[in-house]
Amino acid sequence: MSLTRHALSLLTAASVLIGSVVVGTLPAAADPGPPPSAMTGLGDSITRGFNACGWYVDCPSRSFSTGDNVSVNAHYLRIRVANPAINGRNHNDSQTGADSADLLGQANSAVSRGGQYVTVLIGANDACTGSESSMTTVGTFRANIDAGLNRLRTGLPGARVFVISVPDIQRLWSVGRGSGSARTAWSLFGICQSMLANPTSNAQADVDRRNRVRQRVVDYNTQLAQACAAYGANCTFDNNAVFNYPFALNQLSGWDYFHPNATGQQVLANVTYAAGFGW
Repeated sequence: MSLTRHALSLLTAASVLIGSVVVGTLPAAADPGPPPSAMTGLGDSITRGFNACGWYVDCPSRSFSTGDNVSVNAHYLRIRVANPAINGRNHNDSQTGADSADLLGQANSAVSRGGQYVTVLIGANDACTGSESSMTTVGTFRANIDAGLNRLRTGLPGARVFVISVPDIQRLWSVGRGSGSARTAWSLFGICQSMLANPTSNAQADVDRRNRVRQRVVDYNTQLAQACAAYGANCTFDNNAVFNYPFALNQLSGWDYFHPNATGQQVLANVTYAAGFGW
């Protein structure tokens, strides 16, 4: 069964994994300023809440960033406690299936809305591709991130930008490889085959491939940290809080064993908000 980039890349995003700390230049803690009165979430199917409420559908109400479902307690709801003026101004311009090349277009949308707070979580689809060879190069990834962040910096000079690390997708393989249901879903839908092909194989070639894919995610996160540092005082990086979080299989959708379910989105909200501006 074959899926188009934006149909199957939908199945790329989210998951989660254990990991080592990414080495790179980290930005100084940004001044949070007052709680924002409007926000926008940028990224891929994680921020869209894909598969968090229904069968292969976007569920933005359960987004860890902009969602309004009380069970998730997203950034939006937490900020609303501190600043009720944000009520109803929680925009979600993320796209299921997006990769770093799509960030500039999303940033343009954010600028048109005039938001004061922007979350950015993107990159899983750059690593989760049909094969290792089709992953986005580190140089191209950085150029794409810089283009999107530069648009935010020039178009929303006063906005606070929170850049979130790409999850450790090797953790997904680690927690799911023992599940027959997970392996079936990964194979049937061709999910993240760069990492998840031959999930039960211990052959050296497969071990080496998984390690190289994970290293690509580590390299992406290094670039995210450096790009945020270059952005200036209004940008904060999560210092790999998401990359390092050891997500469990029961925090993933039981339909694709890849995207966060509602519980996983709640965990993402907790982990990311604690690593962010702290309004």
